[in-house]
Amino acid sequence: MEVYWKNAAAEDVEFFSERQRNRMFEAVLDADQDVKKKAGFKLWPRLAGVAAAIIISGTYFIFNNNETKDSESTAYVSDIAPGKVGATLTLADGKKISLEDARNGELANEAGISINKTADGQVVYEIKGKAGASDKINTLTTAKGETYMLTLPDKSKVWINAASSLSYSASLNEQGLRKVKLQGEAYFEIFKDKAHPFIVQTDKQEVEVLGTHFNVNSYNDEPGIATTLMEGSVKITSNGFQKIIKPGEQAINRSGALTVNHVDLGTVTDWKNGDFNLDKVNFKVAMRKIARWYNVEVIYDTSITDDMEAGGWVSRQSNLSSILNVIESSGLVRFKVDGRKVFVYK
Repeated sequence: MEVYWKNAAAEDVEFFSERQRNRMFEAVLDADQDVKKKAGFKLWPRLAGVAAAIIISGTYFIFNNNETKDSESTAYVSDIAPGKVGATLTLADGKKISLEDARNGELANEAGISINKTADGQVVYEIKGKAGASDKINTLTTAKGETYMLTLPDKSKVWINAASSLSYSASLNEQGLRKVKLQGEAYFEIFKDKAHPFIVQTDKQEVEVLGTHFNVNSYNDEPGIATTLMEGSVKITSNGFQKIIKPGEQAINRSGALTVNHVDLGTVTDWKNGDFNLDKVNFKVAMRKIARWYNVEVIYDTSITDDMEAGGWVSRQSNLSSILNVIESSGLVRFKVDGRKVFVYK
């Protein structure tokens, strides 16, 4: 079943039947209970307004454009669970270790570097004595629907988002530099070491730091590479051009051209904190976040424009149906789900 919404006008109000009113009232109460239980769920502004009108007047209504529509949320024959903590570690000799299946404890030892999996689902590198050759490259890869946390030999911490990979030498020392290569998205908390700058390489730029907290989004399906700073300072280099950004700023690299703007940090680090914060986020950007986490393909009808804006937030631990029903309740779009394909239309 599907919900249909259009822009509201006074003459476009159609009242529901008694049965529909009762069902919608129960849904609002259930959503309120979810808020209290999960403390990570927020109704979108327009849905909140509808709920308030329901409580005040006892009347349920839907807006349309002279059309009678089915008023119930999308029903899903089989739901899709959220992503999980998981990744694959590829060692210098080509050996691949599934971190979801691996036992806690030491996974490997490379040239004096001990690689361990902790009980809380992290990979931690520890230098045991004098580290050996710096050319032993490891790669931590997450598939769609996976995320993982990594502690590097210098005690820097990296959170890796879905469909991403991070490559680095086991000793994290390449000619006096701490250097990693990123595809996808990661959040970094860099241990301060003025003598050894920390470099994050993507296919189009370098980010240089000494000690700071920042996020790099370099997914290929995004219009540019976004580097966002939470603490400290970073220098971004691309095609011979450089930008230094301050906390609260985001540098966007589009084909080598760097622009800097202030951003809402909550919409950038939401994934690291286990949420989808979609407040004033472009709708298609929001759907790409959802697609990576739930490992689904999103297909748009021609009625879905590039300038639509999302809003609100919800836990990443929710099933896909919960996420889509919240978005539908905003009145923005409607969905049809077929396997792992999500069709979006008005």
